[in-house]
Amino acid sequence: MLVRLLYASRAAAPTDNATVNAILQQSRRHNPSAGITGVLCHSERLFLQVLEGGREQVNRLYARIMADPRHSDITLLHYEEINERRYAGWTMGQTNLDKLNPGTVLRYSALPEFDPYTLSGESSLALIDELMKAAAVLGRA
Repeated sequence: MLVRLLYASRAAAPTDNATVNAILQQSRRHNPSAGITGVLCHSERLFLQVLEGGREQVNRLYARIMADPRHSDITLLHYEEINERRYAGWTMGQTNLDKLNPGTVLRYSALPEFDPYTLSGESSLALIDELMKAAAVLGRA
């Protein structure tokens, strides 16, 4: 049984490139053996991450994320059973939310500033899909 999980969290401290790179390296090292794929969207203060894989593996990883002191205000935005993966090409793709075009954000949000806590999970997934199509997601495995 495959599932897709989307969550948002606030960074417990301002996030720099070294912190994001450490998260991505850990994900890319451990996700393939767990069969997990996905995309990490980040800014200095926010994380938005979509995970795909087996239900048990995704749930276990989400529990570890919830216990990770780098995250606060973790909110589950979307969880669904899926027939196929959307993000199969990434052990963990990434994109910087600070570089989003306000016009792109306005397609999915009432305001031009990205705030995943005010968007539906479906809108956030649509935004991630648009970023993929625009080649704004990096780190294809």
